Amino acid sequence: MTGAITPAGPTAAAALRPPETVMRLARMGSAHPTRLSFLRVMLRRMANEGWHFDRPVWEVDARGVGRAVYRAIGPVRSYSLVAFAHDLPDEMRSDRVIATAWDATFALVDGTPTPADLDRLQANVPLQEAGRITPRELSLSRANRSVRLWAHVVDRLAAGRQPDPVEIAAVGYLMRTTAVYGAGKFGAADRAVIADRAELAAPFQAEMLSVWLTRQFTVDIVEHLAAAKGGAAAVRMAPAIKARLGVGNSTGLGMAPFLVRHPVLLNNWMAARETALARVRGLPTATPDAIAALTRALAEARDNAASWRSNHPIQIAKLADLRMDLDHIGKRLNSFPGDAARPWDALWRWGEATLTLEGQEMLFALVLEPHGAVVDDLAATMSADESASFRIDGAMPVAGLRAIMQERYGWALRTDFARPENHARFWYVSEEKLEPRLGERATDDGAEREQPLCTARVAQDLDAALDGWPEDATVAAFLLRHPEHRFMARRAQIAARHPYGEVRDNLIAADMLPIDLMRCKLAFFGASHFDPRSDKWVRISLFQGAPYPLDLTDEAKG
Repeated sequence: MTGAITPAGPTAAAALRPPETVMRLARMGSAHPTRLSFLRVMLRRMANEGWHFDRPVWEVDARGVGRAVYRAIGPVRSYSLVAFAHDLPDEMRSDRVIATAWDATFALVDGTPTPADLDRLQANVPLQEAGRITPRELSLSRANRSVRLWAHVVDRLAAGRQPDPVEIAAVGYLMRTTAVYGAGKFGAADRAVIADRAELAAPFQAEMLSVWLTRQFTVDIVEHLAAAKGGAAAVRMAPAIKARLGVGNSTGLGMAPFLVRHPVLLNNWMAARETALARVRGLPTATPDAIAALTRALAEARDNAASWRSNHPIQIAKLADLRMDLDHIGKRLNSFPGDAARPWDALWRWGEATLTLEGQEMLFALVLEPHGAVVDDLAATMSADESASFRIDGAMPVAGLRAIMQERYGWALRTDFARPENHARFWYVSEEKLEPRLGERATDDGAEREQPLCTARVAQDLDAALDGWPEDATVAAFLLRHPEHRFMARRAQIAARHPYGEVRDNLIAADMLPIDLMRCKLAFFGASHFDPRSDKWVRISLFQGAPYPLDLTDEAKG
């Protein structure tokens, strides 16, 4: 249970940073995508394995209504995104999860769909939650147009002109998804069905593939509409403009509790990141190729930061920190690598002492970028068999459980829940959409249905209940008397083996920001341009700057 956390791998020389440093909301909420982000993992695999892509079905009329199929063909299996385009009146367009109609709806199919499959899906996929799909489908999703940019792009292309780069930069996507469902929802295949497939073994690979193919669809349909409007005068989008477009995403509180509910998965994600950093810090030299790659990564980060806009006060301040810190990093690299024995470790220690959390997390991403040969194998460690940790060790002595509570949850036991600001909120599940929500304890009804998402308070309750029990009594005996503590006893035993499995902050405090949980998860996805619209709702973009499936090149191997 005790001991230093050390990384694996031939270059490992630095100790992993402790959970007390890593697992704080403020740092997690400053995360940036890295080469271990799930979309990057997917793109590398498909480029390296020689996947190819086609569009065997395109049945879309001049109004932009119809269906299409995009196929990803790998060395062993194929997957197909079935897309349905709709004519949605403006007044029905909404980013909210309670919407009932969308500009486009999608399903990712295992293999190639038959005409009968397409008809079945057409009867169900546009209904989303109200329809049903089968284990043949791996994901269900929907998207809405960015209306202003959509109209601008169609009009410009129809007139034989390219879209205004300023307009493209201001939005960054033609469509934004409002949900991408997988892992058994609404009849889709359970995770266990695909977990042993090499191409889907890493987390969220089916969902990333769905979004990537959706990106191709958004460009194809806008060019199709421009051709229908402009005829022979219409042009296709220039590659440089097209590269600037990603797929937007609107995400609310439904995503926030995921990291709390999956401690083993969270541990594996964070441990992979920390191991990657430790391996890089342990390198004895900085090669010219690595320095050149670092310089390119910094230039790309500056370009991204310059184009990133937000109207949210918190994000405006974080963007200012990021841009200032990128300047600091640029100046520091003027003397890099210098004569330090381990130049990457020296650069990292300088960053910890000099930069804000926003800048430190960007530096994290930058130093990993030149080192694919050192860190990319860690992507294979980021999945989890969560069922393996579900069984409670009833034979453990109460003394052992109490020791875990002191070692892993000392931060929680120190929280003073007698102070109103420390229990100001509560998590619950809405009746309307069965989605997580956050209530204000002083003003909102429903606290009696609170979900056990505040680990700090649940940990305190368990520790208090253990007080006075004989040290040699078994956990099984304790839980027979107090079955209400099974949840936290299991969680504590998981934490004993998975040090990065807990967010070490009070998740019902008045000043807790749910967007910090969202940003951490979205950074693992590979999201860029994190733009909160409140502390509970955020827009991001995926796959900006990445190649498109139908013109995949060696760029994806980097």
